[in-house]
Amino acid sequence: MSSFPLVSFLITLLLAAAACTHGQESVKDTDGNRVRINDQYFIQPVNTGNNGGGLLPLAAQIPLCLLGITEAFSGESGVRVSFSFPPRLIPPPPFAVVRTNSDITIEFKSNVCKDISKFWEVDGSGLIPEEPAIQIGGNPRRRSSRFKIEKVGEEGKANIYRFTTSSGNVGAIPGPLDSSQLVLTNDVAKTMFFKFIKVVNAVTTDVITSSTSRVEKLGLRMIL
Repeated sequence: MSSFPLVSFLITLLLAAAACTHGQESVKDTDGNRVRINDQYFIQPVNTGNNGGGLLPLAAQIPLCLLGITEAFSGESGVRVSFSFPPRLIPPPPFAVVRTNSDITIEFKSNVCKDISKFWEVDGSGLIPEEPAIQIGGNPRRRSSRFKIEKVGEEGKANIYRFTTSSGNVGAIPGPLDSSQLVLTNDVAKTMFFKFIKVVNAVTTDVITSSTSRVEKLGLRMIL
């Protein structure tokens, strides 16, 4: 049996892979290192002009299992996230590099609302169709939980990025406690820009870090 069909198939596959990676580059954290799946990061907004903290589930600030995503208080790092690729027939190698303009999923490493998925998603309820909320409760197998990272510039030595989908960009509107709440928007003025801060010595995948414990404790005090 001739091996020509197999060689032809492999060449076609390589050409397709090259086409898919055109215009992509490695996403970098604030130290200039490549962002990788399964590592953990804080997502730091850089242009909201509000609290100035990192991102976290709204449920970490308000003692209800609300699904929204908001900013932490000033000086708080927020809640850690990890990036992954949507489920594939052939899983990627551990700690594969995240690239711009490719589908990813985002998951908070948080123990709030344990019965709810911590994957991000675009709210599909249709309650606010113009600017649906970005929230937790997603499913990595659904397209509503898939985002892309686009580089938009630099701040000092750190790259600045935004999250996009086929329907718009991740932006912010005023939310509870005078913080920014994430939504999907086509309004350029509302688009949020971010940088990624690598978490050092992340011990487990489901523990709130000490930098966000005050935010979690605030929610517990509000319950009491």
